[in-house]
Parts: sequence; C-alpha cells; structure tokens
Amino acid sequence: MKFFVDTADVAAIKELNDLGMVDGVTTNPSLILKSGRDITEVTKEICDMVEGPVSAEVVAEKADDMIREGRILAEIAPNIAIKVPLTWDGLKACRVFADEGRMVNVTLCFSPAQAILAAKAGATFISPFIGRLDDIHLDGMDLIADIRDIYDNYGYDTQILAASIRSVNHIVEAAKIGADVITAPPSVIKSMATHPLTDKGLEQFNKDWAATGQKIGK
Repeated sequence: MKFFVDTADVAAIKELNDLGMVDGVTTNPSLILKSGRDITEVTKEICDMVEGPVSAEVVAEKADDMIREGRILAEIAPNIAIKVPLTWDGLKACRVFADEGRMVNVTLCFSPAQAILAAKAGATFISPFIGRLDDIHLDGMDLIADIRDIYDNYGYDTQILAASIRSVNHIVEAAKIGADVITAPPSVIKSMATHPLTDKGLEQFNKDWAATGQKIGK
C-alpha cells in the first residue's frame, strides 16, 4: 500500500518523507488555506521534496475552466496530479487531461457508480471519502470493497486512493480490502506507531534496566 500525506504542511511532510513514509501528497483548497501560503509556492516546494504524485486541486466548476486551471497547475512540476471533483464537468476535464498524458485524481467519490465513471474517463486515482460516509452512518469501507471488486472484475488501471481517513483503523481496514493508496493527515500516520502495550512494555524495560545500574557505552 502506498502512503500519501494529506496536508500542505511542508515540515510535517519532510518529517515523514525522511523516514521513507511518503509515496505522494494530496492537497485541497482547505489545506492550502490552512498552510497560509501561496498555492504555487507551497505546491512547488512539496513537489521538489517528494518524488511521487502531488495532487493539486482545481477550483472551477465548469469543464473548460477546470482544464485551464489544471494545465496551469500541471506546469508547477512534472509530478503534479491534477485533482478534479467527481461531477460531469470534472469527468470531462479528466478525459482531456488523461488524453494529454497527465495524472488525474478524481476526488469526492461516494458511490461505486461514480467510481466506474472515473475509471472510464481515464482517472489515475479515484478518491472515495471514507470518513464522510461514516459521518452519515454509512460504512465507508463498504465503498472501498465495492470499488475494489468492480475494478478487479474489469481490469481498470485506476488506483483506489482511500481518502477522508480519520483513524488508524481506517488505514488497516483499507489495506485489508486492497486499496492501492491511502491519504491521511500526518497525525494519523504517526499514530500508527502507538499502542498501550508497547508503552507499558517500554516502561517495564526501562525500570528493570535502571535496577541493573548499568550503562551502554561510556
């Protein structure tokens, strides 16, 4: 499974990237706002740091305007994945970008039917939103499983990018189902290392070591 980091926080990306935990990055208008930086400047800095795809999202609603914006974003760096919404206009833009050989991340997917359309339109990535489905009392993992089955049935190349990740359990379950990629905030990825029994065991080891009165090295 590939790990994408869902943030525009350059310092947070660098910390994970230095550990080999970053296969790509996803951004959106909300994350750009949170960073407080110019979209071109911060996206370029991320692209220079990360070898994998960096999703940069269009904000237009009409296909022609999405295509114009997407081409501008694509000029930032060769590893830009143009992010478009799963609307009819977004699918039109996706087709154009795919035909131009550009990576496309089709976002805000909430149904298997939408995922089929994205694959047919040539999407590189489809981003089903797990957490937002959970918020309305649906199981987001069911959507991941349905898309996996459909894509495997027909050999679609579009990669399933599990998004709106809220917890470590989301990551684990998406991995078990076979999502190609997850994108999660840095805090969720880092929390994967945490377990109360690990903390308890370390506490005991440290206590026992102190009782030996020994030191490692001088």
